[in-house]
Amino acid sequence: MDFELSEEQSILKDSLTRLLADKYGFEQRKKYMAAPEGWSADMWRQYAEMGLMALPFSEEDGGIGGGPVDTMIVMEALGGALALEPYFPTVVLGGGFLRLGGNDALRTELAPRVAEGSLKLAFAHTERNSRYDLSQVGTKAKKDGSGWRLSGAKGVVIGGDSADRLIVTARTAGGNGDEKGIGLFLVDVNADGVSRRGYPMQDGQRAAEVTLENVAVPAEAVFGDPEDGLPLAYRVADQGIAALSAEAVGVMSAMHALTVDYMKVRKQFGVPIGSFQVLQ
Repeated sequence: MDFELSEEQSILKDSLTRLLADKYGFEQRKKYMAAPEGWSADMWRQYAEMGLMALPFSEEDGGIGGGPVDTMIVMEALGGALALEPYFPTVVLGGGFLRLGGNDALRTELAPRVAEGSLKLAFAHTERNSRYDLSQVGTKAKKDGSGWRLSGAKGVVIGGDSADRLIVTARTAGGNGDEKGIGLFLVDVNADGVSRRGYPMQDGQRAAEVTLENVAVPAEAVFGDPEDGLPLAYRVADQGIAALSAEAVGVMSAMHALTVDYMKVRKQFGVPIGSFQVLQ
């Protein structure tokens, strides 16, 4: 198996690493975190100009047609800078639902807007006591003519306070823990009955608590079968785990480099501590 990056991937990695090294110093990151959104709108614009948002989408949907390795390259670089912008919820998770489960109308309408950086998405799934079980869904979806009405509450929605659309899991049949009877619905955050409370997380990125009170969702805003949406959620979650793993590699690589540099300059007993056998 060839693990070498292509020329285009190497250029992507080098360009993004240089941008983040120049724009994501410690004080700059603090400034971004203090902004109303909790991240830098200017950096978001530059990501879009570099094609990062368009990366995983097909050319037919206004994207570049990149693959998983390209996404890993981006996530690793963002991890190394502890970047705050909502790339993961918008492009990896939200974009994943659009690519893998969105109908033609949804992809045509939304994918180009995500690719150009004008539309942000978030996956609203976690509920109280659900932990990591994707089948633990208590939010209800009731049929309303050709559409649906959603009621429930979602917590720790990553990027949820700045998202323009939410991909929401809601139960159309069965009970909590049932694999069947879960649908995936696209909800406009400005729709009647949607309320959000945003807050910073431990890593500086932002999340939101979302409440849905009899929110109307049209039939065309459903991803696939409204009674069998869990397989799609599993597939996107798997891609999300891989992306977060790449981000973690970026974090650990940066920590390793900082530690090695520190051991070269920090002295004890008149010599750099890096010369001590236990630290080597």
